[in-house]
This record gives sequence, C-alpha cells and structure tokens, in this order.
Amino acid sequence: MKHIHFIFILTLLLLGVSCQNKSKDQQTKQVVKEKLVEIKDGHYKEWYPGKKQLKYEGELTQKGAREGKWNYYSEKGNLLSFTFYVAGKKNGHSIVKYPNGRIHYYGQYKDDQMIGEWVTYDEKGNKTVNNFNP
Repeated sequence: MKHIHFIFILTLLLLGVSCQNKSKDQQTKQVVKEKLVEIKDGHYKEWYPGKKQLKYEGELTQKGAREGKWNYYSEKGNLLSFTFYVAGKKNGHSIVKYPNGRIHYYGQYKDDQMIGEWVTYDEKGNKTVNNFNP
C-alpha cells in the first residue's frame, strides 16, 4: 500500500513539474512586436503591418522634422499623395490621388497654409467645384 501511495505522490510531483515547465516556456516566449517605423540616416520609412508594403517615406531634419518630399502609399503600393516640407511645415506642391490613381486634388502650401488655387477632381477625372480656395 505504501508503494502505491509513493507512486501516486511521485506521479503528482512529475505532473506538477511538467506544468511548471510549460508555464516557464510560455513565459519565456515573448510577443515580438513588429517594428513598422525605420529611421536611418535621416530617412523615415513606415510600413503597413506585415512589412511587405511601404506606407510613408521622407526625409527628417536632425531635429526630427519633416523635410523635402514625403510620399504616402496605398497597401497595394500605389502612390496616393505627396507633399513637400521645409523644417516640418508644408511648403510647396501637394497632390492627393484616389485609389484608382486619378488626381483628387492638388495645390500649394506656404508655412502649413493653403495658398493660391486648389484644383479638385471627381473619381472619373472631371474637374469639380473648387472647395479649397483659401
């Protein structure tokens, strides 16, 4: 009878150790978060989840402000918009496209403010009423 108790207790101990090992294994497996933003030599790249397609890209100043041309891409890789920046402010030409590739609107910025005439189009490419004139 003592022998059966001993085997029973030994079995329980082995099961307990086995469960503890699984817990430790699960604890040591860390969830690896996908790094979707890369900054290298002042060039900023941001990816869609899965890191197969670029979402944003552009240059940064040493202080981390946007500089030059910044592009925005669809998940399929089509260029949907670009805007020019100087020291973190929108300055220069900007174009925004529909997912079908046709231009939605375009115009100019100066110090983050829309200036001049902004031209808009419908998804078929027909010029529409200008709602963006500052």
